[in-house]
Amino acid sequence: MTFLVIPGHHRAMRLQRNPGLVALLCLLVCARAFPLIAANDIPLEVEQPPTITSQAASPIVAFQSDESFPVTCEAKGNPEPEFRWTKNGQEFDPLMDPRLVKEDHSGTFVIPKNGNLSEYQGIYRCFASNNLGTAISEDMDFIVPIVPKFPKEKMDPIEVEEGQALILECNPPKGIPPLQIYWMTINLQHIEQDERVSMGLNGDLYFAHAEEKDSRRDYCCFASFPRIRTIVQKTAMSVVVKTSEFERHKSNAILERKPSFLTPPDDRSEKRLVRGEDLALECIAEGFPTPKIEWVKVGHKLPDKANVEHHGKLLVVPRVNEGDNGKYMCRARNSHGEAAHYFTVTVEEPPEWVQDPQSQLHTIGSDVHIKCSATGTPPPVITWRVNGVPLEEASAAANRKRLGDTIVLHHATAADTAVYQCQASNRHGSLLANANIMIMNLQPRVLTAEGKEYSAVEGKATIMHCKVFGSPPPSIAWSKDDSSGPVEGPRFTVHTNGSLEILAVDREDMGRYTCLTKNTEGTAAITATLSVKDPTRIVVPPEDVEILAGSAAQLSCLAEYDKSFSNDFELLWEKDDIEIASNQTEASRYFVEDGLLQIGNVSHGDQGTYTCIARTPLDRARAAARLVVLDVPDAPEDLVLSERKSRGVKLKWTPGEDHGSSTTEFIIEYEESQWEPGTWKELVRVPGNHGSALLRLHGDLDYRFRVSALNGVGMGRPSQHTERYKTPAAAPDKNPENIKIEGHLPHEMDINWEPLLPIEHNGPGLEYKVSYRRQDLDDEWQEHMVRRHSFVVKDTPTFVPYEIKIQARNHQGWAPEPGIVSGFSGEDFPSAAPDNVVVEVMNSSTVKVSWTRVHKDMLHGHLGGYRVNWWHLRSLTETKKKSQHGERHALAFPGDRGHGLLPGLAPFSEYSLMVMSFNGRGNGPGSHPVSFKTPEGVPEKNSAFRVMDVQKHTISLAWSPPREPNGILTGYLLQYQLINDTEDLGPLQTVDISDPAATRLTLKDLEAVSRYKFYLRSCTMAGCGPTITKNSTTTAEARVANAQEGIATQGWFIGLMSTIALLTLLLLIACFVNRNKGGKYSVKEKEDLHPDVESQGMNDDTFCEYSDNDEKPLKGSQRSLSGQTAGGGSGDSLVDYGDQEVQFNEDGSFIGEYAGRKDKRVSMEIKAPAQAPA
Repeated sequence: MTFLVIPGHHRAMRLQRNPGLVALLCLLVCARAFPLIAANDIPLEVEQPPTITSQAASPIVAFQSDESFPVTCEAKGNPEPEFRWTKNGQEFDPLMDPRLVKEDHSGTFVIPKNGNLSEYQGIYRCFASNNLGTAISEDMDFIVPIVPKFPKEKMDPIEVEEGQALILECNPPKGIPPLQIYWMTINLQHIEQDERVSMGLNGDLYFAHAEEKDSRRDYCCFASFPRIRTIVQKTAMSVVVKTSEFERHKSNAILERKPSFLTPPDDRSEKRLVRGEDLALECIAEGFPTPKIEWVKVGHKLPDKANVEHHGKLLVVPRVNEGDNGKYMCRARNSHGEAAHYFTVTVEEPPEWVQDPQSQLHTIGSDVHIKCSATGTPPPVITWRVNGVPLEEASAAANRKRLGDTIVLHHATAADTAVYQCQASNRHGSLLANANIMIMNLQPRVLTAEGKEYSAVEGKATIMHCKVFGSPPPSIAWSKDDSSGPVEGPRFTVHTNGSLEILAVDREDMGRYTCLTKNTEGTAAITATLSVKDPTRIVVPPEDVEILAGSAAQLSCLAEYDKSFSNDFELLWEKDDIEIASNQTEASRYFVEDGLLQIGNVSHGDQGTYTCIARTPLDRARAAARLVVLDVPDAPEDLVLSERKSRGVKLKWTPGEDHGSSTTEFIIEYEESQWEPGTWKELVRVPGNHGSALLRLHGDLDYRFRVSALNGVGMGRPSQHTERYKTPAAAPDKNPENIKIEGHLPHEMDINWEPLLPIEHNGPGLEYKVSYRRQDLDDEWQEHMVRRHSFVVKDTPTFVPYEIKIQARNHQGWAPEPGIVSGFSGEDFPSAAPDNVVVEVMNSSTVKVSWTRVHKDMLHGHLGGYRVNWWHLRSLTETKKKSQHGERHALAFPGDRGHGLLPGLAPFSEYSLMVMSFNGRGNGPGSHPVSFKTPEGVPEKNSAFRVMDVQKHTISLAWSPPREPNGILTGYLLQYQLINDTEDLGPLQTVDISDPAATRLTLKDLEAVSRYKFYLRSCTMAGCGPTITKNSTTTAEARVANAQEGIATQGWFIGLMSTIALLTLLLLIACFVNRNKGGKYSVKEKEDLHPDVESQGMNDDTFCEYSDNDEKPLKGSQRSLSGQTAGGGSGDSLVDYGDQEVQFNEDGSFIGEYAGRKDKRVSMEIKAPAQAPA
């Protein structure tokens, strides 16, 4: 280990210590001389002369605004110093004056404001003394200002001949500087100054030559003293400029003369000033014409910093230095000659220390040199004092000599301890310095307490103190844990004040340390203990947060620290380096607890850097996070309209604060006062990095604009609006759009369009020119002027193509040439029916219908598609046809096609159908009816299936036939199986019932107390239909049939039930006939030429839905928008089905119902892209 030592003055000495310290102390022998200790470095525990520590700044001015006037003098020393004062060089005892307030253990006394303060005016000096010497203060000048006053005097009028020079003297009273002088009238109007009339630096008012207008009775000189807030006025002076009528007519040559100086007098003067002051040289000349003043520096050019003021009469050189020394000249010239004055300028300096005397500590027998030197212009005079007494008057000392600027003490003894004062003075000021000269031998004294305990943080630096004083200055060394060797290594440093610094402390540095100090007079030592703590660190730092204004923010922080600091650990929060107090009031939005910082109702002022500080008495850790408050942007500011043109203007703005979310867009809105005053509308959007936009405007409008900013949070408030901006009227910029050509009637063509918006008129008198012509002929354009936005062309051929264009016009002219759109005149019904209708049966419920398409010349309009109407004639199970048709069904097939599928038909039935075409006007004539039959299908589910009787080994079943057999029943298929509560079901047993009239069956040889499941299906030649099921369980013993069953098996009961069923059937037939007796329908009647049907969506060869007259919807039946089955009874005419609409998908496929109303419109909508201004 390396032993670190502070070297000091040494002499040989004998070691009377334990051997363990011998090696350590031997290192002190080679130490060099320790530097001299200043007085401030000597601890107060050691006897020492007094040292002045504080004194009042001079001068002390007794301003009226002050309550009292402390005259301060503080000093330290051991023994404690005593104080005495002199005033104007005479002894002054503050204790003898009861009005003065004296402080204990201090030289300070306080002069109260009450009473006559002038008796305390004077120059004070403080003396602090003890048995080792006396220190003195600098002079403190106590000034009691008197209110300056001009003397009361009676001023006779000053008479002067016109053209003569004139001086009005001010002679201001003396007072506390600075002094400011003004010349004004009695009404406080400033006297105008120019090249002829000006005020000098002394306050006098100079007239180069008097004129008649200078006559007045109220020339007043005002003197202002700002420090005492006083302005005084001299008695007004009256000036009379005499002139005679004769003189007025005489030549001015008598009055003209060459210049001479009013100030300064003579032709040469000297100017002395202190370095750093402003040089002010003044030359005021009289003469006629008014002289001009010029300034030069003899042999040099004027300094660059020089300024000429007061109409050329004042030269000012600010902050002069030695380079501004020299000779300056002012020259006054007019047409009659010139005059000159020379200034010799000398820049002097107050005293400044070259080397002020230093307090020193020496051992007995040393030679002491006290040096004091100063510089200045003129050179300062050096005077010495000892303990406040001039050196010449002090007690003689044989070993003391003054050699130039140095006092030497040979072989100094303890008796030579004293306070020496050196004072350097010249006419610009003086300097005073005290130097404590201490001559003593003193063994080391350790001023740091014994046994101090230090704590350090692992990895950080620590310092252990060992403050020592001794004479000669002792050397210091540190050791650890009774080790004979010193501490060593690059981490250990012993400073000049004795402290031991250890860098990057680790656990091995714990232990007891010894500080050993030594000089020629003896040794001393103290011990100290070092413990090492775990470092404080933040393990979970706060994270950056972006949060919306008005919501609550939360920052968390988790720290680890040495457990010995459990009672001293603090976790604090700072915002932008200002601590957030934890004891917030209820009204506060901050809540701090256990490392959690919560901020309620976040505002923009909460944005900033939040720092978590984990603090122990030894160390601290910090972690910061940024809280960004997001909000909508502030409104843009400073809206300015520029680059104004007839139909455009440039709008500039200054973006507002974006509040943490960059502005993405600026939205420019406008309001105009003619059509919708007070309504703001969006005009244009520009990117968020723009600050201006060129606005394209409409004519004949009075605009104003505002701007809003948009960011990720939302849109901010709009800005203040601009001033109004009026655009001139102009021709329309655009023509109407969305032109629709509709044919309501076969010989008419309706033209409609979207009119121009009011703001698009661009001026008064808007109207439209409608032009049209046949597209298939070389016709001339037909033109009509209208003000509305529609026009009807009459007497047109049916369904022929036309070209149309619409152009806008106002009083200013025409809009640009419009584009041409095409359309057709009104449609008529198709005039031909499809031919060669063929029906191909696909299965029991679907057929394919084919036909020959209608020729396009017979369509008389845009082909919508083909419609198939069909009727159910009868079921083939019936022996004869119905007296009237069943409900009509319809299916439309859009587009130009020649076939389609009809699904959802009833099996084993006879049908009739017809095919027709349709267009936008309606349906064409129907084809000849075609009849067809559907083959058998499987029956529907049986309408009833019941268990009639259950015995131990038998179960009787009964059923009713299916409601729709869909063919001729051939019998029934009955299956059953055991379904007891086991995982395995019993084998499936089958009973084939070949009698279609059977409705009852008893199963025998069943297991007792067993559960069975029964399956029943009805069958035709096409197969068996869906299954109906029933469960039942056999009994444990045979039982007698119940009374109900006995009655049910009697013949009379069966006959009664049959009669009731027959009567019920007859009643139902009568109701059905009554319901349908509105008329018969014949498929051959011509009223079928224009039937209308429901149209359904479909795929290529199938239709989607159909409905019959039952309220129960069949498979694929169409429902109404209300969810009910679309139904309707048969009528005398199919025209009742014509008021429906047709809809198509974008690819032309059919998706809705087609209408056949006679006034149905077919429209063509032409849209063109357009971008219009506001």
